[in-house]
Amino acid sequence: MSAATTPYLRLLTTTQFAFNTGFYAVLPYLATHLGTGLGMTGWLIGLVLGLRTFSQQGLFVIGGALTDRYGPRPVVLTGCALRIAGFGWLAFAASTATVIGAVLLTGFAAALFSPAVESETAREAVRHEQQTGTPRAHVLARFSAAGQAGAFLGPLLGSLLLLLDGGFRAACLAGVLVFVAVLAGHARLMPHRDPVTRTAVRTTAAVRHVLTRRPFLLLCLAYSSYLVAYNQLYLSLPAEVQRATGSQAALGWFFALSSLLVVLAQLPLTRWSAHRLAPRTALVTGLATVAAGFAAVPLTPADPSGLLPPAALVVLLTLGQMLLVPAARGLVPDLVDDRHLGLATGALSSVSGLAVLGGSAATGALLDAPAPVRWAVLAAVPLAGAALALTLPVGADGKQGRGDGGGVGVETSPTRSGGRTP
Repeated sequence: MSAATTPYLRLLTTTQFAFNTGFYAVLPYLATHLGTGLGMTGWLIGLVLGLRTFSQQGLFVIGGALTDRYGPRPVVLTGCALRIAGFGWLAFAASTATVIGAVLLTGFAAALFSPAVESETAREAVRHEQQTGTPRAHVLARFSAAGQAGAFLGPLLGSLLLLLDGGFRAACLAGVLVFVAVLAGHARLMPHRDPVTRTAVRTTAAVRHVLTRRPFLLLCLAYSSYLVAYNQLYLSLPAEVQRATGSQAALGWFFALSSLLVVLAQLPLTRWSAHRLAPRTALVTGLATVAAGFAAVPLTPADPSGLLPPAALVVLLTLGQMLLVPAARGLVPDLVDDRHLGLATGALSSVSGLAVLGGSAATGALLDAPAPVRWAVLAAVPLAGAALALTLPVGADGKQGRGDGGGVGVETSPTRSGGRTP
């Protein structure tokens, strides 16, 4: 972490790394535990995993709204406490009902923690940009890279713990210890929001404000196209690896490659793009790169192993992700009122999560289509998102404000951080 960032930003970034490490020490092994450990049928495993995703991604908007109303500190601390309880429960859950209860609790915990931390990071990144001139994308790229580092190291930790007797339980309890550390760190170091800046806004009025901001809705749709495309790492990529090699043995290496690329290249790429690309341009370029990844699959010459086309998909999709995610998150504070930043951050994820639900069913139907048709349709999704992003009212310098009625004015107020002391 650069010394140029504030202690508060270092806290947010470090705990994002820890949170993901504890989470991914357990999640990759949950399906196997449910099937071989608890004897659940395939459809029931799918239901449990779907409920976990819904209780997390689909409820981000609730965590964001609570963050705006009560401030980030109580929401983050509650999310940590619920994740501790959920993983502790999951470690000993032995029936369908108890497993469902545990995964719902762990998912809702993230629905509280993540939008609170992400909106705080975005708000502090704007403040840091105003005070030092450092592009906010640098801060958001560090945050993203820290999360990916946790996603990379977590499964390695989990695989080691699975070697122990009662390995899945050991992984869950290790996750509990990680979340206890995160809770302690935030309880000690996370500042209280100044009560003077806490705005008691009716939830319906806040939702109306966010959902009537046309530029913000365009951003949600563009970002949704990326998440629908990214979800193909779990749908089309396994099918392609199976088709090319006859098994999915190499699949884990592709996920490791994606995480490692983000850990190693996110910061250098963001430093380069922040000085050469406006946020809207970075968003459009990232989506176009994702589309190129799908187009590359049928166009890349097949090697003897059959792994070169899926490798091209993973590399280009990850490069696109590294360009567009910091840009999209950095645009949110400029498209909505600062009082509703938590709600908007949650809405960005929730809208995208709903798109993934519908998009997964539609793209899953493409698995039996001829390869050229399948990959062309998949490439068209992020291209459509890029076309939407081009309509965003973002100037060359990326510093747009938030006028009434969804228009874009100019705002450079140095007090947008809400008066907190880092």
